[in-house]
Amino acid sequence: MMATNGKTFDDGPVNGTAPHADASTEDHFTFSPEPSLEDIRRMQAEFTDERDWNKFHQPRNLLLAMVGEVGEVSELFQWKGEVAEGLPDWSDSEREQLAHELSDVFIYLVELAEKCRVDLPQAALRKMALNRLKYPASKVHGSAKKYTEYKD
Repeated sequence: MMATNGKTFDDGPVNGTAPHADASTEDHFTFSPEPSLEDIRRMQAEFTDERDWNKFHQPRNLLLAMVGEVGEVSELFQWKGEVAEGLPDWSDSEREQLAHELSDVFIYLVELAEKCRVDLPQAALRKMALNRLKYPASKVHGSAKKYTEYKD
């Protein structure tokens, strides 16, 4: 369990999957509703403040740290060929390592957004709306072309 500002959060199973995800239908996976993105931002800010690390956690450093963590995620997939959704051929240990590395990327992303004063949930909504305009389903259905390759 993790606690912050009077709230307590269950860390979930060891492999980092959502405790309420329906295991019988992997295509309907959902994230846990808590903690919120703001809860995570606040927990990381407290963690950084308690250690007097803000002088090290500036945008450039956070970006470089995040890129390093993305490299660690890449290493987990390296040499595996295509990997099926849900990672059915991965061991519990491999899944746990992936959960750790993805969490590192996520935490650095949230902290980078904070330091750059980007409201990440709102920015994501705006970007998704822009992508809907750039990639209308009627034009791009089943295709992986870039939006500049589509003709009206």
